[in-house]
Amino acid sequence: MTSPDELAIEVKGLVKRFGDVTAVDGIDLDIRRGECVGLLGPNGAGKTTTVEILEGLQEPTSGHVRLLGLDWRRDATRLRQRIGLTLQETKLVEQLTVEETVRLFASFYPRPLPLEELIGMVQLGEKRHARVGKLSGGQRQRLALALGLAGDPDLLFLDEPTTGLDPQSRRALWDVVATLKAKGRTVVLTTHYMDEAEVLCDRLVIIDRGRVISRGTPGDIVASLGAEQVIELEAEPSLDLERLSPLPAVVCAQRHADRLSLRVRALHEALPWVLREVEASGAKLKHLSTRRPTLDDVFIGLTGRSLREGNEEKAA
Repeated sequence: MTSPDELAIEVKGLVKRFGDVTAVDGIDLDIRRGECVGLLGPNGAGKTTTVEILEGLQEPTSGHVRLLGLDWRRDATRLRQRIGLTLQETKLVEQLTVEETVRLFASFYPRPLPLEELIGMVQLGEKRHARVGKLSGGQRQRLALALGLAGDPDLLFLDEPTTGLDPQSRRALWDVVATLKAKGRTVVLTTHYMDEAEVLCDRLVIIDRGRVISRGTPGDIVASLGAEQVIELEAEPSLDLERLSPLPAVVCAQRHADRLSLRVRALHEALPWVLREVEASGAKLKHLSTRRPTLDDVFIGLTGRSLREGNEEKAA
């Protein structure tokens, strides 16, 4: 059992209501110092509201929240000196240069990281004299990360930090998180990128409709599916799920639009039976692929929905 002194974040019974809407519905969290924890869930799940309460940007309706052994109601000034955050979207003064912006934010803290280290960590050395208004989206996001790190925080919040970034910028941010973990700093990350969560996070907390529905290491959560492989297929006409579900080694069969997804224990046992069923039905196979289960499969198994669905709706 983790002692209070080992916890960077302790949350008990957190509730947040907006009128008749309950955005956060009794969440408990224990996050140890020095670990990276990912909060996963679709848009509207309550993860961003939870993080904003932890960051001191919103007050909870009820519940108990402590960060680094401190409380926002009594220790707000001390907490602001010890945490950093990167929001989904950061508004900056576009006429300032990268160097001027970083220098300004560093001046807010009693013991900031050196200017050269901050700019170097986010790989913006070549853009240090460029005005913020001339930066690309990825460069602006990396600059926002540098500002979050300016005070050398013990605890860093990253809210969807790589949404819309190019692969190179995403990898650069991953490297920064790895560096922070190596220094023993605590990172709380919200994301809907499965690969990001699996690479960066020591533990995951999956949230849906304001409640925690699963938690554990990425490997343990995926293993909870009880499946070694996933078969995805599309046929015309579509196959009957009720005929696929009882096939040998099939753990679960689900339909997503025109595509079927079968979680299976043993691919070599399940696949021949699936192909026989396609042939017996007289359907034409349009697509067939196999892969390892992912965190998105976990979310589908828990809720019947893809973790990406809400985010795709937002993008649209």
